[in-house]
Amino acid sequence: MVYYILNERRIIMNAILESARKLQDELVAMRREIHENPEVGDKLPITKTFVMNKLREFGYEPEEICESGIVATIEGKKPGKVILLRADMDSLPVKEETQCSFKSTNGNMHACGHDMHTTMLLGASKLLKEYQDEIEGTVKLVFQPNEEGFKGAKNMLKAGVLENPKVDAALAMHVHSGTPTNVVIYGLGTSIAGCTVFRIVAEGTSCHGAMPETGVDPINIAAHIYLALQEITSREISATESVVITVGKFISGETHNVIPGKAVLEGTIRYHKKDMGDFVYKRMEEIVETTAKMFRGKATIEEVASVPPLVNDEKLADEIGGYIKDIVGEKSVVSYRGSGMGSEDFASYTYEVPSMYLMLGAGTKEENPQYGYPMHHPSVVFNEDILSTGAAIHTYSAIQWLKHHKD
Repeated sequence: MVYYILNERRIIMNAILESARKLQDELVAMRREIHENPEVGDKLPITKTFVMNKLREFGYEPEEICESGIVATIEGKKPGKVILLRADMDSLPVKEETQCSFKSTNGNMHACGHDMHTTMLLGASKLLKEYQDEIEGTVKLVFQPNEEGFKGAKNMLKAGVLENPKVDAALAMHVHSGTPTNVVIYGLGTSIAGCTVFRIVAEGTSCHGAMPETGVDPINIAAHIYLALQEITSREISATESVVITVGKFISGETHNVIPGKAVLEGTIRYHKKDMGDFVYKRMEEIVETTAKMFRGKATIEEVASVPPLVNDEKLADEIGGYIKDIVGEKSVVSYRGSGMGSEDFASYTYEVPSMYLMLGAGTKEENPQYGYPMHHPSVVFNEDILSTGAAIHTYSAIQWLKHHKD
């Protein structure tokens, strides 16, 4: 009986992988069209139209459930549970510096590979139609805007993406520059940091630079706030905890001899424990307010956006990791414990349903000098050979998970 099940699984896997490879040229064409037209944030009219048209072409009836958020479902002949497959569609406000013939020219760039993600899920949508008889339950396909702004997932969840039908498990995939082609990496437990984006506004009283005593200097206030924030991590948090406070933007003034009326600091807090992120933000509120008072001004802090730490369900991750090994081989799948300090808004899904987030290697400089630049770099290039692999992983993982959880 076990031999029969394993043999049947191998037959299905080989068929899906072969079908995915036959789609490779079509996937490359789709990816390049998306890449040439990158859009940022919540409103992605070109990308949304492209994806919805493709889904209709493949036989779906896609639904827009919030601004540029797309959902489509496919059911098998047999009833069962529901697994969600998610891809993000937005790009970054980065001017592309690659030498690709299909490079973007509108000042935005798919420097994080979301064009790859969207294409791989479109490929999976076509494969799922081909192998619909193997589906024992429902696959929900989700194309999401504004991952980079940490608002897309929350908006989709608020719009009811996990309902009608109710989702039982969720899977997301991200390409990873610098990891060998077709090597899959996934974390166990907390594997990606949470992030809070903040904005601090220090207000003073503008005056001439020759008479600072007649005003209140907001740059002085902001500078002291900046220094005090660094003391949180160095003196209030254990060295064994992972917390990073970064100020990446400091703006004030318009000319050299006038003390301005306002100074602005913007940055991020990165953390592995949600309660630690809450603690740091509360301390920042206290420091911002009291420091400003100390120097006769006032200051406020606001949360611009946030995302919690991403937590992979260990049981689900290892199960799907096993299916992925069927596709890319035992040695090309690596699980790990621990977390880097990057962030990903799929994290919001992980607190609602058992979820898995994995990374698919998109090439190293040893493979090709064009590959291997950091994510978000204006020269980053991803190996398009992985498009068919990603489509096969989505398809095969969804089908196998539904088969093994039909009861």
